[in-house]
Amino acid sequence: MTRTPVVLGVESSCDETGFGIVSEGTLLGQGLASSASQHAEFGGVVPEIAARAHLDAAVPILQIALHDAGVELGDITHVAATSGPGLATAVHVGLAAAKSVAWALDVPLFGVHHLAGHAAADTLEHGPLPERSIVLIVSGGHTSILAIGDLVRDPIEHLGDTLDDAAGEAFDKVARLLGLGYPGGPVISRAAVDGDPAAFRFPRAMMRSGDPAYTFSFSGLKTAVARTVETIERAGDPVPVADIAASFEQAVVDVLVAKAVRAVKDHGLDTLVIVGGVAANARLRAVAAERCEAEGIELRIPPPRLCTDNGAMIAAVGDLLVRADADPSGLGIAADPSAVLHGAQLPLPA
Repeated sequence: MTRTPVVLGVESSCDETGFGIVSEGTLLGQGLASSASQHAEFGGVVPEIAARAHLDAAVPILQIALHDAGVELGDITHVAATSGPGLATAVHVGLAAAKSVAWALDVPLFGVHHLAGHAAADTLEHGPLPERSIVLIVSGGHTSILAIGDLVRDPIEHLGDTLDDAAGEAFDKVARLLGLGYPGGPVISRAAVDGDPAAFRFPRAMMRSGDPAYTFSFSGLKTAVARTVETIERAGDPVPVADIAASFEQAVVDVLVAKAVRAVKDHGLDTLVIVGGVAANARLRAVAAERCEAEGIELRIPPPRLCTDNGAMIAAVGDLLVRADADPSGLGIAADPSAVLHGAQLPLPA
């Protein structure tokens, strides 16, 4: 008798240790730990600290995920793990944990591309992706517009990426400039609630008619904020943190939404999926919803708990690969910290 697939997903690409369990498109349970507080004093993620935190968290978080899902370790039929991209030491820890489970249970192992996991996260909330869609990935390390068909069967087409800072990275840097702490996304968002998004007219880069349609750049925006803060401080005036935060957030959101909606219309599609840690931003969600409604575009964004890095999204890719009868990667799969996204499953090393 064929067992119903129960896929364990393992995520450790940055500072979240995630284990998730998915079966036939349904999230059964998950566990998640973050080492963000340990990195806060440094203003960003320290790879060695992240790796040690993954080591400490792996077994407890696996146990939490199993308990949350109401399954035993022996019920796992397949394992999927992020094998890239990400911090090298961090990816190695999660992949080693996944290999250990797969070896101990003698079950297939899939090496998964981290960004494909973000796209798959939406399927856990809204069901299968349409035949064709545009996916905007916005996170601490990535800002990309993708054209996606079948997530695990078809090649993934990069329409555009950021030339410099990712959107989430820009949030982190501006948060430091404003003395708000780390990680930048949540603290900027909270500060912006009491601010005026029109108080400062910060630049919207790569938006002129001759610029690449789907390419992003946030470095100049960060510099504009820094110069504004410097000018105000030199004048001896108090820095209007809330107004600057709101104006910066609006500038980022305007560019993200405009380019993503343009990609949907240019390709004759009707669905936009926004994923990644920055997709949890309330302003982005509100502006995207308003613009998509006006353009007749279906907008899909996972709930905030599935936007940040997590094991559930990796399990979701593994579940799709199992149902597509994909060949497992096997225990020979290696970590690829700089993996380029061409498909959901990363190839074995040559």
